[in-house]
Amino acid sequence: MERPPFPPFDTNTAAQKVRLAENAWNTRNPDVVVPAYSDDSAWRNRAEFVTGHAQIHALLTRKWEREFNYRLIKELWAVTGNRIAVRFAYEWQDVEGVWTRSYGNENWQFAPDGRMSHRHASINDLKIASKDRLFHWPLGPRPDDHPNLTDLNL
Repeated sequence: MERPPFPPFDTNTAAQKVRLAENAWNTRNPDVVVPAYSDDSAWRNRAEFVTGHAQIHALLTRKWEREFNYRLIKELWAVTGNRIAVRFAYEWQDVEGVWTRSYGNENWQFAPDGRMSHRHASINDLKIASKDRLFHWPLGPRPDDHPNLTDLNL
């Protein structure tokens, strides 16, 4: 399966790749997200290491079973060849209704078919009050006119 745009990336195609990933993750549906990764994709997500579609699917399923009202913004940080660096933030509620903003950085490497073969994510969590939330669009993809991370001073 091919997933354009394909490497090598320039700033424009890398930004497209980042937005496609953001939109997919905002579905909170592992069946939508997983096909963007190679069959043997290797991840480090926080302190968890997984490889392949089945393990990635299981990780995402667990994630979205405990992270409610999830809204994510990703932003291109750097690009070279088949690698993209991304910074991101997402807001979510736990089962008790407590809000958290999670901040992180991802390093991505892509196979020639445009699927991600490696994903290394470092993530930190900050509890926030409901009044401090910044991501207020309806669940699903972020509207095009919603501010990005730079605009929000994140």
